[in-house]
Amino acid sequence: MKITPREIPPRTVWTLEQAGIHPLLARLYAARGVLGTDELDDALAKLLPPATLHGAEAAARLLADAIAQNQHLCVVADYDCDGATACAVALRGLRLLGARNISYLVPDRVVDGYGLTAAIAQRVADRGAQLLITVDNGIASIEGVAHARQLGLQVLVTDHHLPQLQGDTVRLPDANVIVNPNQPDCAFASKSMAGVGVMFYVLLALRSELRQRGVFQATEQPKLDRLLPLVALGTVADVVRLDANNRRLVAQGLKRIRAGVLPPGLAGLFRAAGRQSASANTFDLGFALGPRINAAGRLADMTLGIECLLSDDAARADELAHTLDSINRERRVIESDMREQAMEIVAGLFDAGDEPPPAICVFDPDFHEGVVGIVASRIKDQWHRPVFVFAASQAPGREHELKGSGRSIAGFHLRDALDLLAKRHPGVLLRFGGHAMAAGCTIHEDALDTFEQGLTEIAQEWLDAGTLTRQLQTDGPLEPHYLRVDLVDSLHKEVWGQGFAAPTFSEEVEVVSQRLVGEKHLQLKLKHRGQPVDGIWFGHTTPLPPKVTLAFRLDAEEWNGVRKVKFLIEGAEL
Repeated sequence: MKITPREIPPRTVWTLEQAGIHPLLARLYAARGVLGTDELDDALAKLLPPATLHGAEAAARLLADAIAQNQHLCVVADYDCDGATACAVALRGLRLLGARNISYLVPDRVVDGYGLTAAIAQRVADRGAQLLITVDNGIASIEGVAHARQLGLQVLVTDHHLPQLQGDTVRLPDANVIVNPNQPDCAFASKSMAGVGVMFYVLLALRSELRQRGVFQATEQPKLDRLLPLVALGTVADVVRLDANNRRLVAQGLKRIRAGVLPPGLAGLFRAAGRQSASANTFDLGFALGPRINAAGRLADMTLGIECLLSDDAARADELAHTLDSINRERRVIESDMREQAMEIVAGLFDAGDEPPPAICVFDPDFHEGVVGIVASRIKDQWHRPVFVFAASQAPGREHELKGSGRSIAGFHLRDALDLLAKRHPGVLLRFGGHAMAAGCTIHEDALDTFEQGLTEIAQEWLDAGTLTRQLQTDGPLEPHYLRVDLVDSLHKEVWGQGFAAPTFSEEVEVVSQRLVGEKHLQLKLKHRGQPVDGIWFGHTTPLPPKVTLAFRLDAEEWNGVRKVKFLIEGAEL
């Protein structure tokens, strides 16, 4: 591992300090590209205007007409946390804005696969729906949208994924309206908005349209800000880049959660996870609530997650939250067993002491397809290589297919790699899609060796020694006078995440003592510039030398009523 301090532009730091920003925060913001306090203003009025999101106003007119005619609206969701929160935001928001005939349908990961398929379109039509609305999916559902239109359904696609490419030509579904910041001709400044954010923007545009139609006055219009806790959860859980607009959405959601203005389902999830909603932060959303929602889509039925987010009955919401917690515990056991097995397979791919191959593919007949993405992420973190983990498909009639989930490293665009592999080896990829850092695909079981060889060849061409070396960017040394719990609490309240990394510091420390706890964590007593401080390195068991350069985040722990600063170790340069 190579620890690399971020560049900190001193003039920007000075400008932020002069505007009243705390010196430590000014340094952190400047290192993340913030140029002025305007970017830090999280007021709702600072959100990008809905009118600048291509298709939002057309979607508003389509929805307003449907509501006026009391049409049956059916939301087709995705089976991850972004899809679940987007579905809950759609149903809650549309009901607030007057929809009375509305339902939802979420595909089964195993049986239906991803996106709007022809079979799902048929199920929507069989319900008697007249308008089909996709959330967090649909942009690549060419056949599914076409079948829905043939059945007489109007189709509104709301999505944030990249559209399909046919050669160099973008293919879009033949929907009545598409709202997606990543579609051609969309000038919306936030290309990183999550699916739940896109749906929230459609609702903002719909409220404006209804206001223009005289359905209600501005002083009487429904308050859509009550949906922001769900928007914040889906945005953080989907690990989209937290640009200024996304940070505003998340910050506004967290403010309401901390004030106790949140749906009963979210409150139940906080309790089930043992977290305090009054001090909620992005880590709670990404690492406590998000996984519990995702577990339903991985191992059971995402309807459980959506119903939890939709319920206004506190007792029912608590019951569903605890069910999701139980499913997540089961997921952890399955993941742990799969991860251990997968790590053994990877270790057998190269000799001890040698470098791992430039790309890694793992398959075992006993792997569970709902957990392959998590295991791929763990292997990627361990070996710093692009990784695909495959499991046998459990879908009826597709017993000879393998479903794979991939995770990547900086410098290797996974979806582009799959596109190139498909061109070099026609027929190997039955289906694929995704982003730069995460993607999925389906192949025939006989094509695994060809897939692995093709991915390895592309990795050899695209990656070099620099990109194959793990880089850990930090905010450099930390002055001792900043080791205060009040500053730690202030840092935790900020919005950190993908593309706006949580503060991580680095410098040489003295290791006073170290011991294993729980058989897999290294507990440390350190001296930081002469001051004693405790630390822990989760998931690390190798002893450290007496002096070592560590990368660490700040946390606060309480013992006998006294709170003190603690280091959470992220890495070491040995």
